[in-house]
Amino acid sequence: MRRLAATKRVGHGGTLDPFASGVLPVFLGKATRLVEFHLGDRKRYRATVCFGASSTTDDLEGALTPAAGPAPTRPSVEAALDGFRGPIEQRPPAYSAIKVAGRRAYALARAGESVELAPRAVTIHGLDLVSWDETTPGEPVAIVDVECSAGTYVRSLARDLGEAVGSAAYLGALTRTASGPFALAAAIDLDAIRAAAVEGPAAVAALLLPIDAGLDLPTVFVPDAAFVAIGRGQPIGVPAGTAALDPATPIRLVDGTGRLLAIARLSGSKLAPDKVLIDAPPGADPD
Repeated sequence: MRRLAATKRVGHGGTLDPFASGVLPVFLGKATRLVEFHLGDRKRYRATVCFGASSTTDDLEGALTPAAGPAPTRPSVEAALDGFRGPIEQRPPAYSAIKVAGRRAYALARAGESVELAPRAVTIHGLDLVSWDETTPGEPVAIVDVECSAGTYVRSLARDLGEAVGSAAYLGALTRTASGPFALAAAIDLDAIRAAAVEGPAAVAALLLPIDAGLDLPTVFVPDAAFVAIGRGQPIGVPAGTAALDPATPIRLVDGTGRLLAIARLSGSKLAPDKVLIDAPPGADPD
C-alpha cells in the first residue's frame, strides 16, 4: 500500500493470519492518527472448524495429530456453542505474536521451547453454526459465524470447541467479514487498487473513504472563526447549544459541512485539540 498509494504513512486496523482473508482496514496519511480509535472495534468472521485432529498451531498450517475417540455430532457441537457465548477466558495459541520475556511466542515455539500463555478475557458476541459436513468419516467440518471483541483468537476458539465436545479441532479456513463498521461487501480488492495505481493518484484517491469513516465518537460543530486556533492546537470554547460532553471521551470537531478538523477532549470549559487534522493558515492570529 505504501508503494501503490505513494505514501510512507500507512497503518492498519488489526492483523490477519497469513492463511486468512477478508477485511483489513488500511489508513493512509493523516488517517493513521485515527487508527487507535479502531483497534478496539468488534470483528466478525466466517470460520471453518475441522474436527477429528489437533494442530500444533491450532490451524491448518501446523502438524496434525488425530483425535482419540469418536467424532462429535452436529447436536453436540451446537450444544457446546452455548458455553462460548458471552465473556470467556481464552488461552492464546502458542504460535502467536504475543511477547514472552521480550520474544514473540511463535519464535519460542518454533525453537522448540515450551510456551504457556496466560488466558485473557475476551467476549464472543455471536457464535452460530452455519453448516455441517460429514463427508469424510471421523472428520466432520463445521462452518461458524463469529462476532467477537478485539484480541480474540478464532484459532483458540476452534481448538477449545474441539476439546469441549471430547474430541479435537483446528481452524481450516478464516475470512474476516467485518472489522467494526467496515464490511466485506464494501471492501476493495488489492487488484483493484493496483489497477487504480496504474491510472494515477486521482484514481487511487477515488477509492478512499473519508478520513473519519466509521469513527463513532461524539460530534461538535465549530464555527469558522475557530479554525485557526484548532489548526494551532489551541483550546476553543464549547459552542453554544452543544450537548453535554464526557471529559473521558474523545470528541470529533467538524466544520459546517461535516469535515473533520480535529479530535479533542473536554478540559474544563474548553475543547482541547488532541489530534489536529487541518493546518492553520500561515501568519494568522487565533480568534
